[in-house]
Amino acid sequence: MTTPATEAPSPTGTPARERRSAPVLVVGGAILAAALAVMFVPGMSREMIGVCAIAAMLVLIFLNMHIGLALALPAMAGLVAVSGPLALENVLLTLPYDSVAEWTMSVIPMFVFMGLLLWRSGITEQLYDAGKQWLSWLPGGLGVGTTAAGAGLSAVSGSTAGTTYALARIGIPEMLKAGYHKRMAIGSVIVAGLPGQLVPPSILLVVYAGISESPIGPQLLAGIVPGILIAVICAATLVGLALLRPSLVGTGRARPRTSWAERGRTLRVVWPVPALIAIVIGGMFGGIFTATEAGAAGALGALLLTLWKRRGDGAVRAVGQAAIGTLAAVGTIFFLLLGAEVLTRLLAVTRIASVFTDWVVSAGLGATGFLLLMIVVYLALGTFLEGMALLLLTVPVLLPTLEALDISVLWFGVFAVFMGELAVITPPVGIVAFIIAGIVRDPEVSQGQKITIGDVFMAALFFLPLCIAYAILLILVPDIATWLPSLGNAS
Repeated sequence: MTTPATEAPSPTGTPARERRSAPVLVVGGAILAAALAVMFVPGMSREMIGVCAIAAMLVLIFLNMHIGLALALPAMAGLVAVSGPLALENVLLTLPYDSVAEWTMSVIPMFVFMGLLLWRSGITEQLYDAGKQWLSWLPGGLGVGTTAAGAGLSAVSGSTAGTTYALARIGIPEMLKAGYHKRMAIGSVIVAGLPGQLVPPSILLVVYAGISESPIGPQLLAGIVPGILIAVICAATLVGLALLRPSLVGTGRARPRTSWAERGRTLRVVWPVPALIAIVIGGMFGGIFTATEAGAAGALGALLLTLWKRRGDGAVRAVGQAAIGTLAAVGTIFFLLLGAEVLTRLLAVTRIASVFTDWVVSAGLGATGFLLLMIVVYLALGTFLEGMALLLLTVPVLLPTLEALDISVLWFGVFAVFMGELAVITPPVGIVAFIIAGIVRDPEVSQGQKITIGDVFMAALFFLPLCIAYAILLILVPDIATWLPSLGNAS
């Protein structure tokens, strides 16, 4: 059985693309051709060209084209339809460099390298063991320990998919052995990954900051309290379920007893991780580091930790694998940012964002009504888009509306990233569900129980109302996200 330490997560959280069936390809191709044809009809309005380009983007994403290409190609066609080929040529001459050649964007390779190094160091199992040893005495303690480990792994990897993979491999067999209902065990793993892109190092928050031009340091700080709070709420929910329905957590079976000596042993093993996180976050909060310098300090600390834990040839191999993974991930992320920048140019020339803003303002929804509507929109888009695609597709359209309704761009980044996290657990796409469904095929993981994709989706849907309620809480109490950045000196 492959250990999580050797299966590094994708820092972008982007799932592998699967082939669509022939009928789906035919229908999608027909819609795409129609959208492109309408774009080039003589006399077509700019707004309609923009709408057709966005429709083509959605079709290409649904057909599993690479997200960067799915954003860029229809946007390029739209620019040609509106302003002619010379305008597109001017964009392509400058945009590939201008969209990523910024000092602030250098934090991305730092955070990715930090996450992959810590993952390769083998700390994954040790963080889970620490969570289990300290929290197993609670009702539903193994599930609560899994949630705590998920918060820690999120801060290590910045990847929801990677956190889910690790915890499913380790946690599901432990809970099934203890008599947990299979959906309770799976649900504990699913919600454990929710803080994944809220707690630094969050690649999605950095990408959002790049798109929205908000300062990266405060944007990262804004995700800390919401990330911790959702972990606490999920843990409290698991305890409540265990008290109300003890059969879900193996009623009648003795809870494991752990001595203080064993708990102390786990702390001696994992203390470098919270120390490293404290240095990165504390440095940004206190204004000692910029976000880029914090990323560099984190990467250096992760490198030293990996060399200490793996030693010898294992350390060299781990660092090499992390470096290769970083190059691949950063190339992917920058290509996605390029696609988003082309989309932004199209939205500017077609005035789609302005038209949408005018409609929202004239409808009299107000900030709260608009954000409640966005919960519905994000949940709908999340049925076939993952978090990165949601950000790249929606944020350029919504930025003028946020300004018109006086909604904090910093706060909206946390909200949008959290809704993107829900996308990875929402059927029918829900990459997290498919990750777990693939893992539980291993008899060592499922402990001989029959676990279907339906069981996984039911476990995810059970916790979905809790997540929606939390999104509403963020809307009603925005200080949850904006309080910490307002105290710090990050820039």
